[in-house]
Amino acid sequence: MKWNLRLAAAQRGIWKASELQRMLAERGLNISAGKMSGLWSGHPASIKLDDLDVICAVLGCEVADVLIPEPDKVTRPAAEQMPQQAAAGATIMVAPRRRDGRSLPPA
Repeated sequence: MKWNLRLAAAQRGIWKASELQRMLAERGLNISAGKMSGLWSGHPASIKLDDLDVICAVLGCEVADVLIPEPDKVTRPAAEQMPQQAAAGATIMVAPRRRDGRSLPPA
């Protein structure tokens, strides 16, 4: 996903992060200067869905205006490549693994 807050704000005449921060605070969303900097610069560490709702309400936009999908950046899992090997007659052995990282008892 590409974060597009700055462009979405600019399209609505908001050119400064501090202006958007003030508008968000008027709607009850108080964002620290550090978090606002991350949101404005295009590299937010995280964002709550409730906060995203307030941002969209203040900007009068949809989530799709702020978040742009980038499906080409997603790598294909190895499982999608394995059927080609299986079709060639190779036998695939699957060993169970525990999710907590511990080893299984000996067989």
